[in-house]
Amino acid sequence: MKLLLASASPRRQELLASLNFPFEVVKINCDESYPEDLATKDIAGFVAKTKAEAYKDLKENEILLTSDTIVALEDEILLKPKNANEAFDMLKKLSGKTHQVYTSICIKTLDNLITETDCADVTMQIISDDEINYYIEKYKPFDKAGSYGIQEWLGMSKIENINGSYYSIMGLPTHLVYKYLSKYFPVEGFLI
Repeated sequence: MKLLLASASPRRQELLASLNFPFEVVKINCDESYPEDLATKDIAGFVAKTKAEAYKDLKENEILLTSDTIVALEDEILLKPKNANEAFDMLKKLSGKTHQVYTSICIKTLDNLITETDCADVTMQIISDDEINYYIEKYKPFDKAGSYGIQEWLGMSKIENINGSYYSIMGLPTHLVYKYLSKYFPVEGFLI
């Protein structure tokens, strides 16, 4: 079997490579909008499934993996910021509060499609305006839901508690990926 990862995210690529699954990156362009009345917990799964369904070139010996992450604060969805002002506003909202990170995966073969979502609670300490500005200037978190990366300076310095998977917060619930893909790529194959 051949594994295809539909993600331009360097973090997802790095995490999947760390699981030792051989894969090839493919590109999917699709509308990632979702119905406004969709429950917060279902948004990432809806988008991951939309991405998978948009990929039309899947062959019999291929498995497609798509993923999506959203950050939610009291049911307000914080997607990727468009600019520094949006990033600042998002981080100001997250300061001193607990928010949720939902990351979904969708695994598609020609005859099967599985979508599963993982949720983690993340508690931030108070972040000063100077710290927010420093982080935005130095790390430019414009490709990250919620305007931050847990593996970067802000995550190291300001996250005081996590209830859930660190890797899901990074953008790929590796335990779920392994659970499904190990059926196609058994661990014995790693030793060859």
